[in-house]
Amino acid sequence: MTIGQRTRAVRRTAATALLSITVLTIAGCARFDDSASSPFTPEPTFGSGAEVQPKEPSAAPSTAPEPSVPDDPCFDRDPNVVATCLDTTGGMVMLPDGGSALVTERRTGRILRVAPGQKPAEFARVPVDSGSDGGLLDIALSPTFAEDNLLYAYITTPSDNRVVRIAPGDAPKDVLTGIPRGAAGNAGALAFSTPSELMVLTGDAGNPAAAADPASLAGKLLRVTALSSTPNPPRPAVVLSGIGRAGDVCPEPGGAVWVADRTVVEDRLQRVGADGTVGAPAWTWPDKPGVAGCAAIPGAVAVALNDARAMAVFATDRETGGVSTAPALLAQNLYGRLGGTAISGDGQIWAATVNKSGGTPGPTDDRVVKLPLPSGAGGVD
Repeated sequence: MTIGQRTRAVRRTAATALLSITVLTIAGCARFDDSASSPFTPEPTFGSGAEVQPKEPSAAPSTAPEPSVPDDPCFDRDPNVVATCLDTTGGMVMLPDGGSALVTERRTGRILRVAPGQKPAEFARVPVDSGSDGGLLDIALSPTFAEDNLLYAYITTPSDNRVVRIAPGDAPKDVLTGIPRGAAGNAGALAFSTPSELMVLTGDAGNPAAAADPASLAGKLLRVTALSSTPNPPRPAVVLSGIGRAGDVCPEPGGAVWVADRTVVEDRLQRVGADGTVGAPAWTWPDKPGVAGCAAIPGAVAVALNDARAMAVFATDRETGGVSTAPALLAQNLYGRLGGTAISGDGQIWAATVNKSGGTPGPTDDRVVKLPLPSGAGGVD
């Protein structure tokens, strides 16, 4: 099986699993709009509970000792926790095997490989300026990562925000420089929409006027095609302007991308078609729950909510990408603030917590977690 075939197989498996999650969660989880009509016809009914009888006492409890807990301050009893004791996280991307991921530490510049049952392992380290909300903000795998192990990263330096290319054993090489940095609003994201096009989402650096200025790289969705370090690279094409604080950009197979950002008025989720068309926002949040990382497959898109401490999962129209119903909320208040988001090969949503930055960190934060499926969702055959 070729790498392309393996990637398509992972996507098909993930799509099947996540769509089953979406259907179940939209039926059974909290919705933003509680006045939305029920998806059930007729309305479901529930028993009084009188038919449930207490069990008869069983035999005396076992005197077997409790399982021992490893003498490790980073041990977490939660089986859905993939990695623990990370510094403040930035972006996350799933690796081609579908069962492990790379996650960034925003302040340290470390890129770590994480997988269930394994200690986080340093994959690379990038010099960054982590003042304010800057640092190592996001990463993307080269389309040929399985052969070359190349990464692209969105970072903050003392003078600007920029995109760099990271090759094994080599210093980072500049791909796009001069993205304005500020006292806030430095967050950015990147992802490949096609093998030859890197989509770069830039924040407004705390200056909303810059997002509307065509001469500024701030507050834009950019299409970068010059992917190597060259002396005079062409200016990237502007796909979308008016971005506030960048949340994330997440592609669908086929070239369309979803964009999440925060403005002074509302948080937004927008879709840019493969042909570059941009319609009205697919969803807006006037209550501003703090949109962050996202991940998309045909028929569904998941968006992490920092301040609402949940993962929003939307069902989308496979043809148009339209959203017609309120999202389901997964893991609300379970793991705290959620940021970087990815979808594993078995359709699980992985999220990186950001509790060490503006949250209330627990003893094993920050973490990478697999969000628990709703009861009855099952798994992938």
